[in-house]
Amino acid sequence: MLSTMQDVPLTVTRILHHGTTVHGDAQVVTWTGDGAPQRRSFRDIGARTAQLAHALREDLGVQEDERVATFMWNNAEHVEAYFAVPCMGAVLHTLNLRLPADQLTWIVGHAADRVVLINGSLLGLIAPLLDRMPTVEHLVVSGPGDRSLLEGVRPRVHEYEDLIAGKPTGYDWPDLDERRAAAMCYTSGTTGEPKGVVYSHRSIYLHSMQVNMAQSMGLTDADLSLVVVPQFHVNAWGLPHATFMTGVGMLMPDRFLQPAPLAEMIESERPTHAAAVPTIWQGLLAELTAKPRDVSSLTQVTIGGAACPPSLMEAFDTLGMRVCHAWGMTETSPLGTVARPPAHAIGTDEEFAYRLTQGRFPAGVEARLAGPDGAHLPWDGKSAGELEVRGPWIAGSYFGGVDGEVLKPEDKFSPDSWLRTGDVGVISADGFLTLTDRAKDVIKSGGEWISSVELENALMSHPDVAEAAVVAVPDDKWGERPLATVVLKEDATVDYAVLRDFLATRVAKWQLPERWALVPAVPKTSVGKFDKKVLRRQYAAGELDVTQL
Repeated sequence: MLSTMQDVPLTVTRILHHGTTVHGDAQVVTWTGDGAPQRRSFRDIGARTAQLAHALREDLGVQEDERVATFMWNNAEHVEAYFAVPCMGAVLHTLNLRLPADQLTWIVGHAADRVVLINGSLLGLIAPLLDRMPTVEHLVVSGPGDRSLLEGVRPRVHEYEDLIAGKPTGYDWPDLDERRAAAMCYTSGTTGEPKGVVYSHRSIYLHSMQVNMAQSMGLTDADLSLVVVPQFHVNAWGLPHATFMTGVGMLMPDRFLQPAPLAEMIESERPTHAAAVPTIWQGLLAELTAKPRDVSSLTQVTIGGAACPPSLMEAFDTLGMRVCHAWGMTETSPLGTVARPPAHAIGTDEEFAYRLTQGRFPAGVEARLAGPDGAHLPWDGKSAGELEVRGPWIAGSYFGGVDGEVLKPEDKFSPDSWLRTGDVGVISADGFLTLTDRAKDVIKSGGEWISSVELENALMSHPDVAEAAVVAVPDDKWGERPLATVVLKEDATVDYAVLRDFLATRVAKWQLPERWALVPAVPKTSVGKFDKKVLRRQYAAGELDVTQL
């Protein structure tokens, strides 16, 4: 027996229409650095989105299913591309601005991008690489930048504003199958080549609904969200689509991502919510400590991409900014868990412990833990295994290239098609995930596992430590032992013995690192996570000044 319900496709086009009509007065505010932010209503964004779609189809010949890449900061033009490209039936491909040249050119070629939309301030990064991007036929430039860098380049160069000028502000959007590709993003490629994840209209729609749930980000049209997480990083965690569903305003920082301008825009524009990785908030905390600002409007901060040190969470609590932990990855769109404490824990000693977890799984995400032998482990808060997930906004394979090949490597997907996340952790009986490490980063010492994340969080709670990263290094007796690399705060002079004694009050004695090194900064990946493979390589090459206690 079938239902009597209408079968209406869940598409990005429906999100666009809703946002530009029901929430047409909501705004996208782009920071310009000169004290006069650019302001566009959702209604204006919708009109310009239609103009961009006309330009892409009529002037540049973009057809359905073709990839249109963006190489852009977080700004209004990027939001316009977020809707124009998928709604016209093409596929939005956000390019990571911070990738090394070889990875970037490989990704553009693998995706067969024909058009690249780019901010002028980024021309210096891409101009030298265009000869290595034979699929790119058109470069569309937006905003200030040195156009002389494009003299003599092979792709045709267009000015964004000139291209859309005079185009109709309405578009006859095609009726699309909700399972059609809408956007794509490549993983960072820490092992092997980067892998393409292709999101459907349906997955984006459902994911956007979950982002807006009260037990997720829970934003309303009374909020203004500071979207620091890059738009090239897993669809900016779904915020551009989710905000058009609910009328949440967006404050876009463009290229002004340093702590001082972030503090200035918070004080000036009064956002109520913000989202970014921990390293952004560590820098902002240092800025606010050195130069206090009125940031009282910002009451909710979503932190994901890496574990938030408890000391950072506590520091933001004192400023009135409540940190909400979240977990996800490129393959999960990215929302996988959100750490909203259950009702029974609020106001009790348990509340902070719940907030430190990665969070609870929503109804759209099924989860299980796999032990070393592949057996599924209980949700008892003690049994640690690799996290596997599945759901309507979770990848079931990778993009294999323009020939249509589907990639489903065994180390990434189980035989029954669950995503193998590579994260090791435990799940409580009430569905809260606590990650103890990445499978590749866990320290296997004498038959026991040591969590590098636990050691890092403990070290970063020391008042003289700015950052700390712990990696496994070879050991003749135990197989592996932890190496602690530390970044001290300015003027701090604490020694390793003091730090080891400090750790001894927080972790088991056998887990204490014997090897220590001072570094000027912890290496970061393109999305701001600790890049531990660099530290392991530096240690193996003898490039770290290691002290053994």
